[in-house]
Amino acid sequence: MEKALAGVKVLDLTQFEAGTSCTEMLAWLGADVIKVESPKMGEQGRWLLTEKPGVDSYYFMLLNANKRAVTLNLKSEKGREIFLELIRKVDILAENYSLGTLESLELGYDRLRKINPRLIYLTIKGFGTSGPYSSYKSFDMIAQASGGAMALTGFPGSPPLKPGPTIGDTGTGMHAACGVLAAYIQRERTGEGQKVEVAMQEAVLNFVRVPMMGTYLTHKPVPRSGNRLGGAGPGDIFKCAPGGDNDYCYILCTTHEMWESLCKAMGRPELVDDERFKDPRLRSHNADALAEIINSWTGQRTKYDVMKILGEAGVPCGAVLDSVELLNDPHLRERGMVTTVKHPVRGDFTMPGCPVRLEHSPVQVKPAPLHGQHNAEVYGEYLGLGAPELERLKEQGVI
Repeated sequence: MEKALAGVKVLDLTQFEAGTSCTEMLAWLGADVIKVESPKMGEQGRWLLTEKPGVDSYYFMLLNANKRAVTLNLKSEKGREIFLELIRKVDILAENYSLGTLESLELGYDRLRKINPRLIYLTIKGFGTSGPYSSYKSFDMIAQASGGAMALTGFPGSPPLKPGPTIGDTGTGMHAACGVLAAYIQRERTGEGQKVEVAMQEAVLNFVRVPMMGTYLTHKPVPRSGNRLGGAGPGDIFKCAPGGDNDYCYILCTTHEMWESLCKAMGRPELVDDERFKDPRLRSHNADALAEIINSWTGQRTKYDVMKILGEAGVPCGAVLDSVELLNDPHLRERGMVTTVKHPVRGDFTMPGCPVRLEHSPVQVKPAPLHGQHNAEVYGEYLGLGAPELERLKEQGVI
């Protein structure tokens, strides 16, 4: 079947995660994403945290699936000429360099839009391109701190805690993909491209808008509450057998019917009428006593058993799955969310796939490209360059 974004051409100048997760999503959905890297080292993520010198890191492989890769020296005059020729032929350019990097190469948006007025130019920055913080560098944890996620995470009285998921990076990438696709749809109506900007701090702020409700009620900072969800009964994490580091499940009851179903599933129907637990407010007030009761039941069962029993009873419950369990989870495997690809160097590589499902455009995950793997293919297709020209460009250090 034809892919949803078939025919959409993307030049990918992104590095690390915030930008690469965006372009990976576009590639999964069918866009022709061409990763442009320096001839010598390639994108920094290729060798970040790799345990084998000269072999692409797992970090890079997880963030660059389904892309094609070329090398191009943007610091050389000929390299910039080739880049501008590519700009004439693509729909989208994505970059997350430090502020002013492309401008210093005379490849900023103002120049590129004159060459291709239909170009959609995505720029991802830690704090945006304007404002007092705009020149500051950022990584995921910086965005999580400055965007409000860390202040909300942790237990009462504990220091702020960095959430494990990289919402500052991949979360920003997903916002960026949404913005790029919106701009593309608008361009199909107007014929004009535009600049799309996403700041990592602002993407994280968008993720914490619901927890911020407490500030409107109290006019104070929202306190850290650990795993407990206020106003629900129960809404907490509970120990499971055999008692390992991740042998827990999360149980959440938001309605009286769910509470009744939980009591029955535990074989404790009398708890429904217990004066301590009659309504969510009382269950929240007596959360410690309730946790002791539930822990005594969950502690005798594995997290998978608890999830199955409560799931079938209509009680929201999730086993706490660690990274190894996720890669081997039968549910995720059956749905294709966890899939195995064959990398040309690493061999079989099991990774999470695309979480977006389109009925008429299924995603087939392909391994991340090697450094410069598609030079001949892409430069031939886009610019008509043959082997002799490519060899000369290679000798000159242009590609």
